[in-house]
Amino acid sequence: MPNVSISFKRLIVGRPLSSDRLGEQMLPKRIALPVFASDPLSSVAYATQEILLVLTLGGLAYLHLAPWVAAAVVVLLAVVVLSYRQVVQAYPSGGGSYEVASRNLGPWAGLVVASALLVDYVMTVAVSVAAGVDNIISAVPALDSCRVLVNLGFVVLLTAMNLRGVRESGRLFAVPTYLFVVGVVAMIVIGLLQTAFGHAPVAESAGWQVRAEPGHVGLTGTALMLLALRAFSSGCTALTGAEAISNGVPAFRPPKARNAATTMAAMGGLSITMFAGITALAMIGHVHYVDDACQLVGFPGNCATGTQRTVIAQIAAAVFGGTHSVMFFSIQAATALILILAANTAFNGFPLLAAILAEHRYLPRQLHTRGDRLAFSNGIVILAVVAGTLIYAFNGSVTRLIQLYILGVFTSFTLSQAGMVRHWNRELAGVSDPGLRRRIHRSRMINAVGACLTALVLVVVLVTKFSHGAYLVVIAMPVLYVMMRGIRRHYDRVARELRPQPGGIVLPSRTHAVVLVSQLHQPTLRTLGYAKATHPDTLTALTVKISDEEVNALRAEWEDREIPVPLTVMASPYRDITGSVLEYMARLHREHPQDLIAVYIPEYVVGHWWEHVLHNQSALRLKARLLFQRGVMVTSVPWQLDSSDRVAAQQPYHASPGVGPKVG
Repeated sequence: MPNVSISFKRLIVGRPLSSDRLGEQMLPKRIALPVFASDPLSSVAYATQEILLVLTLGGLAYLHLAPWVAAAVVVLLAVVVLSYRQVVQAYPSGGGSYEVASRNLGPWAGLVVASALLVDYVMTVAVSVAAGVDNIISAVPALDSCRVLVNLGFVVLLTAMNLRGVRESGRLFAVPTYLFVVGVVAMIVIGLLQTAFGHAPVAESAGWQVRAEPGHVGLTGTALMLLALRAFSSGCTALTGAEAISNGVPAFRPPKARNAATTMAAMGGLSITMFAGITALAMIGHVHYVDDACQLVGFPGNCATGTQRTVIAQIAAAVFGGTHSVMFFSIQAATALILILAANTAFNGFPLLAAILAEHRYLPRQLHTRGDRLAFSNGIVILAVVAGTLIYAFNGSVTRLIQLYILGVFTSFTLSQAGMVRHWNRELAGVSDPGLRRRIHRSRMINAVGACLTALVLVVVLVTKFSHGAYLVVIAMPVLYVMMRGIRRHYDRVARELRPQPGGIVLPSRTHAVVLVSQLHQPTLRTLGYAKATHPDTLTALTVKISDEEVNALRAEWEDREIPVPLTVMASPYRDITGSVLEYMARLHREHPQDLIAVYIPEYVVGHWWEHVLHNQSALRLKARLLFQRGVMVTSVPWQLDSSDRVAAQQPYHASPGVGPKVG
C-alpha cells in the first residue's frame, strides 16, 4: 500500500527536487507574465459582462452609461498598476501589500491586508474556474447539467499542476495565456476595422429586448447614480489579481524588482487594451446580457432551461461570422482556458503569502514548508479545498460568487497605497538631493491618488454589494484576523514557556524507570534491556491485573526466567488499564516531586494498514494520556514484525548522486 501511494504521488507530482535547485525555479518575464498576471488578463473576459448585467436591470435605457463606467475602470486600473510598480521597487522581498501595510501602518494593518488577500485568493480560484466553465458551456450547452462536477475537476487539475512546481506549471500555462491575448487583440482589431469600413459586427442579442426588473424603471438622481456605482463596482473585477506580481517578486529572475515592474507594466497595458476593446465592441454590436434569460424578449427556445452565451462569446460570433466558425471556437477555447488558468495566480499568491505569514507566526508553521517540488504544497492544498467548497456551495454560479469578489482586493489596495505614502514621507526626511526628492514626490503623489481612489471604490463596493453576498466576506475577514492574532499569541506564549533558564543543562535529582508489561515476550525483554542500559536510579516493571490467571502466569514465567527487575502489579477491578497506570504515575510523582519518571512502552512496528487495527491500540491511548503528565517522559521501544521489513525494503530512497551520510 505505501509503495502504491508513493508511485501515484510521483505520477501526479513528479520526482522530488533537492533544495539546492530552488534557483532553477526562478521565472523569466515571459513565463512570469502568465503565472502572475493570468488573473487580471483573464478578468477582461467577464468585467464588461458584469457592467452590462447591472445596467440592464432597468432594461435597455441605461446601457449608454456603459462606456463611462468602463472609462472609470480603465483610469482606476492605470492608477493601481502605477501604484504597485512603486511597491515592487520599494519592497522587492515579496510581501507586497502585506509587507507595506505592516511596516508603515503597523501589524494590525498588515493582518487586515493579509485577511483580505487570503479571502480574495480563494475567491479568485472559485470565480475564475466558474467563469471558464461558463464559456465552455457557451460552446457546449449540454455540459450545463454537470456544471459543478466540471468545476471541481478543473480545481483538482490546477492543484496537481501547481504541486509540480512554479516553473513547470508556468510553462504549461504560458501558451493558453498568450493564445488568449493574441486572439482577443485580433478580435478587437478585426471588429474595429469592420466598423470603420461600415460593416459593424452585430451580436445575436442585438434584436432582443430586456424586461426591466421592478423598481428599476425611470431611475433619476441618486437612484441612477447608485445604479451606475453598482455597475462600476462590478466592472472593477478587471482589477483583481493586479497585486499578485508584487507578492511574487522573489520568484523572478534577477534583477527581481526591475523584471517584476516591467511585467506589471506589460500586464497593465494588455489589460486596459483588451478591456476597452471588448467594451467598445459590446456597445457597437449592441450586446444585451441579463442574469435570467426569461428577461429577454425574443430569446429563442425555452428561457427557463436555456443558457445565454457570454458577452465575449457573442462578440466573437459577431466578428467571425457565427457560432460555427473556427475562430469562434478558438476564442471560446482560449477564453475558457485563460479563465480557468487565471486561478493559477491565486495558486501562486496564496501559498507565498501564507508562507510569509507562517514565518511571522500568524499561521501554522507547516505552511512555510516546501514540498517535494519546492512549492508550498500545504498552502496549495488548503486553497483548493476551500475554493472547491465554495464552488459546490454556490453551484458554480459566477453571478452568485462574484458578489463576494473584489471587496478584499480594494481593502488591500487602499491600505497598501496609504502605507506607501508614509513610506515616501520617511524617505523624504532623509534625502537632500533635489532630483531624488522630485522622484520621491512624484511617487508619493501616485500612491496618494491610488489610496484615495481605491478607498472610494472600497466604500462603493461595500455599499452596493453588501446585501448581494459581500456580507459573507465582511464576516470572513474579521474571523481570519482574529484567528491569526490567536495563532500568534499561542506561538508567543509557547516561546516564552520554552525559553531556557539561566545556566546550563539541569540534571534531574534521580530517574525512576518504569517498563509497562502486558506479557513476557521478546519486545518486553528488549524494552527491559534498553531501560536498564540507561542506568536509572530505580527500575520497575509494571503490569495491570485484569484477571488472576494472567497475572499468576506472568509472575511464574517472570520467576522462572529470573528477570532481575521487580514486577509491580496494579489492581484494576474495573479493567481500566490506562487509569491504573496513570494512578501509579501520579503516586510516584507525589512521592518524588523533584525526580524524573521515564516510562518505556514496547510497541509493534507493522507493515500493513490493517495490522494497525490489531496492534498497539492500548499503547497509543496510554501514551497519549501519559504525555500530559508533568515529570513523566515516554519512550517507545519498537519491535519490527516481519511485515515491516518487507515494506521497508520496498521504500524508495531519494538522494542526489554522490551524496551519502558523513561519518566522523
